[in-house]
Amino acid sequence: MATRGFVLYLLSGFSVAIVSVLFINKNNNVDHNSTLLNSPYLSSADKVWPELELNWRLVLATVIGFLGSACGTVGGVGGGGIFVPMLTLIVGFDTKSAAAISKCMIMGASTSSVWYNLRVPHPTKEVPIIDYDLALLFQPMLMLGITVGVSLSVVFPYWLITVLIIILFIGTSSRSCYKGIAMWKEETVLKRELTRNQETLVNSRGELLIDTEYDPLVPREEKSELNDLVACSTLYWVLFGFQFPVAVLVFGYEATKLYKEHKKRMSTGNTEAICEASIQWSPLNIAFCALCGILGGTVGGLLGSGGGFILGPLLLEFGVIPQVASATATFVMMFSSSLSVVEFYLLKRFPIFYALYLMGVSILAGFWGQYFVRKVVSILKRASIIVFILSGVIFASALTMGVVGIETSIQMIHNHEFMGFLDFCSSQ
Repeated sequence: MATRGFVLYLLSGFSVAIVSVLFINKNNNVDHNSTLLNSPYLSSADKVWPELELNWRLVLATVIGFLGSACGTVGGVGGGGIFVPMLTLIVGFDTKSAAAISKCMIMGASTSSVWYNLRVPHPTKEVPIIDYDLALLFQPMLMLGITVGVSLSVVFPYWLITVLIIILFIGTSSRSCYKGIAMWKEETVLKRELTRNQETLVNSRGELLIDTEYDPLVPREEKSELNDLVACSTLYWVLFGFQFPVAVLVFGYEATKLYKEHKKRMSTGNTEAICEASIQWSPLNIAFCALCGILGGTVGGLLGSGGGFILGPLLLEFGVIPQVASATATFVMMFSSSLSVVEFYLLKRFPIFYALYLMGVSILAGFWGQYFVRKVVSILKRASIIVFILSGVIFASALTMGVVGIETSIQMIHNHEFMGFLDFCSSQ
């Protein structure tokens, strides 16, 4: 019930913000055509791409990028909310190019994290730590939402994107923090019980008690031509539209599989969960998952922040333990961010060499972030640490992107710039 209320909060907040653009259009007498070409915030023709050279800006961006990628991948959110302000304020990129480069960094960090997690055991079961059923369920809708979000990022005005950022990040960080506090309390009770049980090795019946420890979450030793694609051309719309039926078919296959398996187990009295999510796989819940996947992907493509900002907290709400939620969200994010990178590459939104450098930094950060934090979790036996990292990254993103966005929007208002929706084809 709380999850549905949270999604209702997001949908209502987003709807009010988007509808308000229509009201502003009626009261905005600025000439759209003349202002659009002169605005440094709205015009994609006026790209700001600094040179890749060794200076204090590059060094600071490297440090922030490394820390943001490390924490972001552990929380399963990517870190785009930290990367975009860093790239605009410190490095000097324009906002839309910064969003595109942040996706490249998220792709690098999530790829290295997935490689790491493939070698990590599940903390309580003899199954992979990545829940592939949940990943396959959310992946198609998330990638579909990414495509829509990237397109909307061209159309939506800058101030609207800022409002959407604040609504999303405050809501998700609050929910994640609440979830983390609840888990911390449960872990405290569990640790007290374990300590009490370990004080005696034999119970009242004389039976030997065997202390069971979780396996530590550390890796086990092994035993083109599209670049010339013109926006709004026939080929562009064919490729754009082709993604919709493919995404629906893949989602329908996995949803049908989960529904039939759930129905079969219920008929035999088997209450064991099919996957890590402890929910009933009814048609209503499956449709709800599809809505959340599309919403998460759209937000990721629109803000350049990664769909993990919704998927990570959502998996926790579904009863998935933090280690699995983080690994699964990162796995899904690897594919969704890759699609965003392709979309932005076709739109010529980022410089190749700068993106490759920051992607390399994120790859290293993703690996070491996973190793360090999971080592801490295995020692302290508090998986809630991952939830607090998730909440902290989202809240930091809300502060940085919110402050920068408000400041820029105020400056746009003072300059009497156009504040309404932009034309998709002419804005690229």
